[in-house]
Amino acid sequence: MNNQKGLSVKSVVAIGIGAAIYVILARFTSIPTGIPNTNIEIVYPFLALLATIYGPVVGFSVGFIGHALSDFLMYGQTWWSWVLATAILGLIIGLYGMRLDLENGVFTTKQMIGFNIVQVIANVVSWLIIAPVGDILIYSEPQNKVFLQGATATITNSISILILGTILLKAYAATKVKKGSLRKD
Repeated sequence: MNNQKGLSVKSVVAIGIGAAIYVILARFTSIPTGIPNTNIEIVYPFLALLATIYGPVVGFSVGFIGHALSDFLMYGQTWWSWVLATAILGLIIGLYGMRLDLENGVFTTKQMIGFNIVQVIANVVSWLIIAPVGDILIYSEPQNKVFLQGATATITNSISILILGTILLKAYAATKVKKGSLRKD
């Protein structure tokens, strides 16, 4: 019996590779929205995929480490309120992902709808609550600015996960053999 505690090797590798890919995607796939420091991010569907496949700890860790590193590398400083928001986004989506059966090739329309309801809620919590409140408390940023940024991030991230995240999860599930689909001839 294996009562080993802590992260599996698979999870640690997923965190390391996921954080590295996060940094690359954040650096090269951001599309400016016109709102200062707020972009359409292609990295969030990738984070949703990892969080759903590997769970909440990996989702939180990739979001935290990836966002912290990408902020530091791109801006020379880390914006901790947004780093925490990204980590919480990964955590919430990862918690919901535990309810899915992607490993057995299952991602039904009902599950897609559930996933997207959860990811929109996670985006609202992350970008309309955690990030702006953190910006106000930590950085003394003006309320109207940070809530505009948060609303923009909520909308753009929700849409990018809705479209690309759903496609990624459906494609991932399609690569898996459905339980009971193989039979002996």
